[in-house]
Amino acid sequence: MDKKNTLIGIALLAAALGLTFYSSSRAPAPQPVPSYAPPPSAPVTGANLAPSPAQAALPASSPADAAFAALSADNTDETLSTLSNDFVTVTLTDFGGAIRDVAFKKYPAAKDTPGVPFVFNKARAAPILALDIPGADPSVRHERVSASASEVVYRAVIRDANGAPLVEVTRRYSLTTAGADDPRDGKNDPYRIRHETTFRNLSAQPQHAFPSLNIGTTALLSTGDSGQFLNIAHFDGDKPRIINRGDLEGGGFMTLFGAHNPPKAFVEAAGSIEWGAAKNQFFAAIYTPDQPAAAIVARRISLPPLVPGSLQENIGMTASLRLNPVAIPSGENAAVTLGGYLYAGPKEYVRLAKFPKAEDKVMEFDSSFYNRVTLSGYIAPVMSMLMVWMHGFTDNWGLAVVCMTLLLKFICVPFTLAASRSAKRMQKLQPAMKELREKYKDAPQKLNQATMQLFKDNKVNPLGGCLPVFITIPLFIAFFWMLQGTAELRFQSFLWNHDLSAPDTVFRLWGIPLNIMPLLMGATMIIQMRLTPQPSVDNAQARIFKWMPVFFTFICYNFSAALALYSTVNGLFTIGQQLVVNKLTRDEPANLSHVPGHGKPARPSKKHRR
Repeated sequence: MDKKNTLIGIALLAAALGLTFYSSSRAPAPQPVPSYAPPPSAPVTGANLAPSPAQAALPASSPADAAFAALSADNTDETLSTLSNDFVTVTLTDFGGAIRDVAFKKYPAAKDTPGVPFVFNKARAAPILALDIPGADPSVRHERVSASASEVVYRAVIRDANGAPLVEVTRRYSLTTAGADDPRDGKNDPYRIRHETTFRNLSAQPQHAFPSLNIGTTALLSTGDSGQFLNIAHFDGDKPRIINRGDLEGGGFMTLFGAHNPPKAFVEAAGSIEWGAAKNQFFAAIYTPDQPAAAIVARRISLPPLVPGSLQENIGMTASLRLNPVAIPSGENAAVTLGGYLYAGPKEYVRLAKFPKAEDKVMEFDSSFYNRVTLSGYIAPVMSMLMVWMHGFTDNWGLAVVCMTLLLKFICVPFTLAASRSAKRMQKLQPAMKELREKYKDAPQKLNQATMQLFKDNKVNPLGGCLPVFITIPLFIAFFWMLQGTAELRFQSFLWNHDLSAPDTVFRLWGIPLNIMPLLMGATMIIQMRLTPQPSVDNAQARIFKWMPVFFTFICYNFSAALALYSTVNGLFTIGQQLVVNKLTRDEPANLSHVPGHGKPARPSKKHRR
């Protein structure tokens, strides 16, 4: 029984780690849907206010059937304005009256350039929140109405083919200039920008517009970034949904059997969109309109190489939120205002959790069935808050990971102690179980009854050996997924490691990285195996146990240093715990009173009675 349970536990843990390592944990991408059109009962008097919705998501210079969105170049004669606080510098351009890029002052672009901030939307398909309406798109220069330390306002007029004015478009951006982070609510968050676009009718006829807002271009962070966490996300009020780069690439496994899956120019998801986001592993641009959007359109974009002259592809993603049609009634000063909040900043769960429309779902803790089954959606947020709380005491993210690991181990002590004692007792019962199998080899029912009685007499839970595995799997997986988007760990040093969010490579030998922490983790596993009771002497099982540390070290070798640190500290604690269990149960006698051929167990010594 114990042999079977042990093998089941090993298989479960191996499967979980394998899925964690190889799976992108992504929901299926929505398929393109037909674009909507203006209702027949509401004709559009200004044709240039209603571009084809499919075209509205595409840059004007890019054909609809192009596989990639066009890369936008800076306008040499553009007039720039800035909004700034202690956390961001928001640079706006008068071309399109939108946000050219956002620099994060607390997050450097590279480890060796601490004074150079990371810039989101640096290479782009369009400015963030740029309109796709001809006459007010990024090719149109807007008038800057006003500019202050906290607000910038732009204005443009859309005209018909004869030059007559149709609609005035006013675009307003505001940013809190508070010097400190405001913890009270998401509206005052220093990374959040308030945006409003007002359409005012300048003609004698009602006007209809079909606005679409670009939500940014997301790019790879480094040459080691595989793009696994670079995607377009949106939330429909129920759960987050993801559009990956691979969903537009075409091809796939089924093409080996003749299936035709060509690359897609875009993927469109229609529905009630509470917010849309363009994000990479650590940063995101999230736009939350005041009223749900009608659809989101995602595209790929080919960006300049991360290293000049490199042949490595740098494929990013961009997206547009398609808002619901706007009906502007006729009449003097008749106007409609659309508004929303743009969050452009790091993926910090504690910060995003304050926002009212579940913007923290951008972290993807429970974006797939696999994560939900392992309860990552509940465990990972708690882990993130614990780690931030621990950092408040230690002022070091590596120590915060160590303290959080120890806290989790203390919480699990009652379960793991019970399982360890059960495994120790099971080891002592092996000779008696062998005798029972010999005696009842032709009577399976009697063998089962005698075995269960033996377990009962010795207070052994036959499933106890699997309990630590079942506890460890959700914690390990939740911690893994929590670390994938935790911007706080980026470029944070601990011991010899210079970046807790990346492998702790100390040097490379013939191109092969030497990562210390995973090797220490493997060493702790070997020591654990030597200390843990091994009830079975089956050669096949012994070989499996012998190679397990090598297998797990290989699987975890390129994991982030923070995750390897968690596993190593977890292993060291387990070693100490097992030493205590072994000492307490060293001479505990087995109760063999119901085993044929054995009398009552010997009377325990005073030492054992104590």
